[in-house]
Amino acid sequence: MRSTGILPDSMIKEMFDAKQLMSAAPLDDNQIQPASLDLRLGEKAFRVRASFLPGEGNSVETKLNRFKLHEIDLRGGAVLETGCVYLVPLLETLNLPDEIEASANPKSSTGRLDIFTRVIVDNSQAFDQIPAGYQGPLYLEISPSTFPVVVRTGSRLSQIRFRKGFSLLGDDELLELHKKETLVAASEPHIRGGSIGLSIDLIGDDDGLVGYRGKRHTGVVDVDKKAQHRVLDYWEPIYNRGAAELVLDPDEFYILVSREAVHVPPLFAAEMVPYDPLVGEFRVHYAGFFDPGFGHSAAGGTGSRGVLEVRSHEVPFILEHGQLVGRLVYEHLLKRPDALYGSDLGSNYQAQGLKLSKHFTP
Repeated sequence: MRSTGILPDSMIKEMFDAKQLMSAAPLDDNQIQPASLDLRLGEKAFRVRASFLPGEGNSVETKLNRFKLHEIDLRGGAVLETGCVYLVPLLETLNLPDEIEASANPKSSTGRLDIFTRVIVDNSQAFDQIPAGYQGPLYLEISPSTFPVVVRTGSRLSQIRFRKGFSLLGDDELLELHKKETLVAASEPHIRGGSIGLSIDLIGDDDGLVGYRGKRHTGVVDVDKKAQHRVLDYWEPIYNRGAAELVLDPDEFYILVSREAVHVPPLFAAEMVPYDPLVGEFRVHYAGFFDPGFGHSAAGGTGSRGVLEVRSHEVPFILEHGQLVGRLVYEHLLKRPDALYGSDLGSNYQAQGLKLSKHFTP
């Protein structure tokens, strides 16, 4: 076992046994993932005036008492409206040892619904970052941007990873691993700054389908129900009409797909850098965690591509087929997980191409 790296599923279970992780309700059967833990909403949501960070020396609760507008009971389910900011205390709490830190990210399905989520903790000066040794509650900021959503106590919108020491691979390690395992299916991998590049596919499938643009003024999406909503009620399909390019309209939300297949070997975890100003004024991939086994052939993942949640900022931006749009960083695991993403867990997005979230009918 390595001395530094991401904690796998077996060690997350041990954290519960040691009371380093605690929950106000029994764990769901599939809540612990190969290298992360799904976080669950508590019983209340608070509509707040604006997003905030508590800052050093302040609890979230203190700031919440200043900024909250009203309280919403989530036990029977409630609608969260677009354009509003909500703060929800989570069922899970932390009692981290001094050598363990954590980071959080929206779940894949959350990102594909354009629900902006960020975890905050007491005394924090950054979103989604939990310092080593933190003891206290977790809160989730939620802001639906395209569709109003129904959530309830126990809904899982975010996930958390635990990390011991420095675990990122550098350029030389990435290149060596790529030669052995083919991290991205590119003839010339674009490796720099400890990351490997992904480009956009705008050729499309056999019908020329290259992506989807979210519609405005739709019905609600229930985040806990699979295959309940018709695609065309919520999405406008986008087709390649011969130019293999796409103009991103400001503040519109798109689901696109990487040109390259992505592979995360069993002893590693990956994360997509959500925004790279060097490739354009747009944000790619809100939900950045790729678990061990994603795209791994032995776990049924041959050909898995990265689905990209894309939103342009400020100005229209033209994407062209093959253009670099995002970057993946890879981290070591402390040891191999008991279960891999994919066939071991019946994962929703293994072996995916262009694919909407699980909430929509195939």
